[in-house]
Amino acid sequence: MPVLDARGIVKTLGVGRAQRRILDAVDLQVEAGEVVAVLGRSGSGKSTLLHLLGGLDRPDAGRIVLAGVDITTQRPRALARTRLRHVGFVFQSFHLIEELSGEENVLLPARLPGAGRDGERRARRLIGEVGLTEIAGRRPHELSGGEQQRLAIARALVNDPELVLADEPTGNLDQENGAAVLSLLRNLHRRAVVIVTHEPEAAAFADRVMHREAGRLVEQDVRLRESA
Repeated sequence: MPVLDARGIVKTLGVGRAQRRILDAVDLQVEAGEVVAVLGRSGSGKSTLLHLLGGLDRPDAGRIVLAGVDITTQRPRALARTRLRHVGFVFQSFHLIEELSGEENVLLPARLPGAGRDGERRARRLIGEVGLTEIAGRRPHELSGGEQQRLAIARALVNDPELVLADEPTGNLDQENGAAVLSLLRNLHRRAVVIVTHEPEAAAFADRVMHREAGRLVEQDVRLRESA
């Protein structure tokens, strides 16, 4: 069974004459240990799709099964628990809390009601794995963009989720830091990873690349990727 199984996802935005179907019968399945990139221009609905897959928004139609649970039928409280335990989000703008240290930011999801045990131990281990142990006591404004994004990845993993969703994770980084962050995401063993991006260089790190096309997802031919 895939970690993520989305079928027939429909999402319409706007009202009246401004209404448009931004997602039209989208299907996406992601296995454990697989990295899938969704490639498309800004404003094409990539972030909307990510929010639906992670349970931050509801589709108008279709079914999303995450870690064996149909999140499209869950009540809000149960859905919040599913997100906390099974989904890690990595955002372009980091979303670190300035008043907290790097370590405290990583620990934050592990301290929420319903989180699993051993959050502090996992947080320290993850901070070490992203190479930031020596500066984890600093606040976000004292860190570079690449360091902040690595902390954001550690925070996304602190509750040991099966699914990691990354929204333009290199958008605010230079080429070197962007490559380092993509390498981290590429090597998240056992987890399913979905990256949405408008950068072909970021999509090149994925096992599969899906293009947004007329409201749907179309898989890119591997031969085309290899010849690019």
